Amino acid sequence: MSHPSATPHLSRRVVLGAAGLTLGASGAVLAACSSDPDPEATEPKTGGTLRAAFAGGGADETIDPHRVNLFADAARAKAVFDKLADLGTDMAAVPRLAESWTPDPDVTVWTVKLREATFHDGSPVRAADVLYSYQRIADPEATFRAKQDLAPIDLEASRAVDDLTVEFVLKYPLAEFPNSLAAFGAYIVPEGADDFDAPIGSGPFKFVSFTPGSEFTAERFDDYWDGAPKLDRLQIVVADEESARINALLGGQVEYAHDLSATTARANEDNDAVALVASPGSNMLGFAMKTDRAPFDDPQVRRAMFLLCDRDELVESVLSGRGLVGNDLFGLGFEHYAADIPQRERDLETARTLLAAAGVQSITLDTADVGSGFTEAAQIFAEQVREAGIEVEINERNADTYWADILTEGQIASYRSGAMPIASHISQRLLTESPTNLTQWHQADFDELYLRLQSTADATEREVLYQQIQQRLHDEGGYLVWGFADWIIGTLPGVHGVEQAPANTLDWARFDKVWMD
Repeated sequence: MSHPSATPHLSRRVVLGAAGLTLGASGAVLAACSSDPDPEATEPKTGGTLRAAFAGGGADETIDPHRVNLFADAARAKAVFDKLADLGTDMAAVPRLAESWTPDPDVTVWTVKLREATFHDGSPVRAADVLYSYQRIADPEATFRAKQDLAPIDLEASRAVDDLTVEFVLKYPLAEFPNSLAAFGAYIVPEGADDFDAPIGSGPFKFVSFTPGSEFTAERFDDYWDGAPKLDRLQIVVADEESARINALLGGQVEYAHDLSATTARANEDNDAVALVASPGSNMLGFAMKTDRAPFDDPQVRRAMFLLCDRDELVESVLSGRGLVGNDLFGLGFEHYAADIPQRERDLETARTLLAAAGVQSITLDTADVGSGFTEAAQIFAEQVREAGIEVEINERNADTYWADILTEGQIASYRSGAMPIASHISQRLLTESPTNLTQWHQADFDELYLRLQSTADATEREVLYQQIQQRLHDEGGYLVWGFADWIIGTLPGVHGVEQAPANTLDWARFDKVWMD
């Protein structure tokens, strides 16, 4: 099942209404994934510096590609480094540094052929670099993001057949192993690399400078295997507040503004000075409850929160109607999504009864201005919970440290996620040892069920297990998923080649394909 999306509509005048995406009567269309090229567009030009504004994370920002967590981190890593594979908009793995992958009949040994590519220092990308990168990520003393995705690999038994061939031996059959190659943060670095003050990668841009919480600069790599970028330079600057990003765009301080709200898009629908690129329903929005502490260690209290949520109100108010209602599950429309589970509806009376039985009188809801609509969603949900007689304190945390803080602290927190395969969401966030187990979901039988799923070669049997896992999460998990928002990017009209793509996929933040008038 592919990610639901409309035909790409990218124009200077984009009307974002509840009924869908509508083009204005005129305006130049941005070059994108549409099959109809813009008749007004000129031939791609080489040169220029693109300045892109992203929300940041202060001192927690990193250029170590294996430590990426924020969207800004991921955009920087993507500019400088490559993975063996990346994800298409349907969440299927697309070859990148890997030219091909072939399993044995038992799907326990996978042979990966590398394409000819070079690092920025001129040295070739070799099988030894791949194995070193994966061994670094798998370090038991470290907490690298892709560790769980690479956990099925027996790295001691895996080997370099030759410089361009890696034989991965797995600990158990894994039919979806290519997803591991595309895992968030599974970048390839030169063998021995462990200091990233001046990182060397094989990506489209060469590192120039990086100041956490401020700026990143990289320049074109002429020998990039997928074709040299058109831009001379890429700069990523930090603007935590969404208003700062759109104002920087409107003021000409940047040419690209990441993660804009539907409200901002609506306000600029008639503004010829802004071009908007919208990817429908690609950003999950919700609240994460800590399942290991009161009051949310009680499954009935979590159920009450599910029932208190008026999803329609949140989608209409926070997203200006531009989004899809969630059903407390990640990955709406993605492969393996449990679409047959009935949509959960608001039931205030049942929620009141459950909360009274549990003796819950108050909760503290963490939030911060780290994403479009975050604080507004928290305020609206707080009012919905108060209708059940529960006191809600909204705790506005520091935006610079929000994601690190809520990983271990608090009771319930505003949350969002970009796109990734459902299997990656589970492995990174829902297993006992997952590095970003925000809900502190520690269930040994759940871990075993997921391991069984990953070991099942038969596609039909594996699908049954996917449905069982999601039913369990829907019934008693810690993620309250109220909606899926469009992912909206803003650019100046002279910027071309920005494609419609969910975050964390191949064509998201793909600045090597961007050019400017």
